[in-house]
Amino acid sequence: TLEPDNSQLLSKLCGNLNENLSLIEKYLAVEIIQRGNNFRVVGPKTSITEAQKFIEDTYKKLSENTAFELNNKELNMALNSIAGQQKRQDKEKFIPEFQVMIKERAITPRTINQERYLKRIQDNDINFGIGPAGTGKTYLAMACAVAAFEKGLVKRLVLVRPAVEAGEKLGFLPGDLAQKVDPYLRPMYDALYDLMGVERVTKLIEKQVIEIAPLAYMRGRTINDSFIILDESQNTTKEQMKMFLTRIGFNSTAIVTGDITQVDLPKGVTPGLRHAIEVLASIKGISMTFFETFDVVRHPIVQRVVSAYDHYEQTHSPEYL
Repeated sequence: TLEPDNSQLLSKLCGNLNENLSLIEKYLAVEIIQRGNNFRVVGPKTSITEAQKFIEDTYKKLSENTAFELNNKELNMALNSIAGQQKRQDKEKFIPEFQVMIKERAITPRTINQERYLKRIQDNDINFGIGPAGTGKTYLAMACAVAAFEKGLVKRLVLVRPAVEAGEKLGFLPGDLAQKVDPYLRPMYDALYDLMGVERVTKLIEKQVIEIAPLAYMRGRTINDSFIILDESQNTTKEQMKMFLTRIGFNSTAIVTGDITQVDLPKGVTPGLRHAIEVLASIKGISMTFFETFDVVRHPIVQRVVSAYDHYEQTHSPEYL
C-alpha cells in the first residue's frame, strides 16, 4: 500500500494505460494487480521483492519531488539494470542437471539458457539458438552433433555457413572458391578440433562423413540421417533460410544459430533469421532458445562489451527515445 493516497502521483507512477506497470511486469517477470494505492505483486520471490522495492522507491521520489517525471527511457534503463542484477545472481546459483557426453568427456552447461538449449535439441527436429557472441550457441550445437554421431544416431555431420562478407570482398582473397570460403568456416573447424581432435576430423572430412559447406551448395539436396548445423544464420536471406530448412530429411536434426545484432547483409535486406523467428515461433517440433548477455561464457571483458553495446542501442534507439 502506497502512502499518501494521491491519484495524481499514482497516475504518474502507473503511466498512461498502465504502461509503466507493464514495463515492470516485463522486465522483472511478475504480474501486478493495482487497485487505487493498493498493489499486489505475483511471481517468484526474488522478483516480487525487486518489484515492490522499485514501486515504493519510485513513488517516494514522485511524492518528494512533484516536478519529477518518469521518463520512458530512464525507466527502461533502470529496470534493465535491476533485471540484469537478478540474472547475474541466478547465474551464480545455477546448478546444471543435464550434460552431453562425448566418450568420456562431459560437456556441461554453465547457464540455465544453455541447459534449456541442450534439452530442446534432444526433443526437437529443428532448433534455433539466438543471441550474442560468446554464449556457446555454436559450440554446444557442435557438441550435440558429435555426441549423436558417436552414439550412431546419425551417419553424417553437415556444417553450413553463409559466405557473406563482413566488410571484405571474397574476390580479393587468394585461391579458388573453396580456399576463399574456408576462412568463413574456421569457427566450425575450431569447435570440431576441440571435440574430436585434428587428426580424426581431417580423416572424417576426407571420407565426407563430415561435410563443411557454404549455404549456396545446399540447394536441391535432401539430407537424411544427419546432424545439420547452420551457423551465422543472421546473414541468410528469407529465401536462403527457407531453402535450408526444407533440405532436412528423415532422421535428421537441424540447429540454426545466429546473432540478430550482427548482420552483414546489404541494407534493406531482411535477415532470414529474424523472419524465421516470426514465421516459425509456434510450429510444433521447432524450438527457439534466446540467449542473453549474462549467458556469455568467454573472457569477462566480452560480457562487458556486449552489455555496453546493448545499453547504447537501448538508449539511442527510437523505440526508447
